[in-house]
Amino acid sequence: MQNKTDEQLMHLVGNHSRSALEELYDRYVRLIYSFALKSINDEQAAREIVQMVFTRLWTTGAVYDSSKGKFPSWLLTITRNIILDYTRKKKRESQIICMEEHEWHNIPGDDRHSTEAIVFRKLIKHQVQEVYQRLSENQIQLIQQLYWEGYSLSEIARMRDEPLGTIKSRLHQTLKILRKHLLAEGEG
Repeated sequence: MQNKTDEQLMHLVGNHSRSALEELYDRYVRLIYSFALKSINDEQAAREIVQMVFTRLWTTGAVYDSSKGKFPSWLLTITRNIILDYTRKKKRESQIICMEEHEWHNIPGDDRHSTEAIVFRKLIKHQVQEVYQRLSENQIQLIQQLYWEGYSLSEIARMRDEPLGTIKSRLHQTLKILRKHLLAEGEG
């Protein structure tokens, strides 16, 4: 594998060649780690970033095109995007106030366990399940990847090998369907 170019190795990684991924790891782990460490100044986080970068290469089938630039630059762009996502996630997590279950009961006006609250949550869950039946499998996967798995629209476009505009349009149409039917359910 050592005599193969980065582009050839990425093609093999796309076909799930573990040895190709290992070779890319050996070539670029120091670069990615040092870039991540300089960006976020946390050794443990930098190690996590390295793992996320190579996991992303393995799972998304990312396609490198040598006509658009050098491989290390492309790899650092992926790393930068993951660092941005990572720091945003950590910032959101730091703003969350953690409470134990028993502490919730001490909050004045806590009616989460009242009959009305339970019925309301079940009703909302039922409405969302009903609306999901009106979505295509492609639309459901888009919602899943964007809102639950945390991928950006551009990452989803690359994973699906579709133009970013197509993904944005599909999201817009999906949200319109959700809004229309959830509002109609709420009025009914």
